[in-house]
Amino acid sequence: MAQDPHTESLRTELKSLADTLEEVLNSSSDKSKAELEKLRAKAENALKDSRAHLSDAGDKLVHQTKQIAGHADEYVRGNPWAGVGIGAAVGVVLGVLLARR
Repeated sequence: MAQDPHTESLRTELKSLADTLEEVLNSSSDKSKAELEKLRAKAENALKDSRAHLSDAGDKLVHQTKQIAGHADEYVRGNPWAGVGIGAAVGVVLGVLLARR
């Protein structure tokens, strides 16, 4: 299955953030104050960028979910008996799965 380029970008962004934070934590004792401030600024920028990308991804996910829900609503309104059948089938499957516990 091919990965979404946006997902891969987020993965790279989070890996970069983790690497930067690890570098800050590992080198805090053997760096000068100026170097620590530089690393801290780099980590803050990486965190800010990651938050922005994650927020964008969340907004995109909300939009896609609303679209899918709208399509499902249109389908059920157009085919009410099919919707009832699908709902009943899902209910039976969930009932069987929950009864096994």
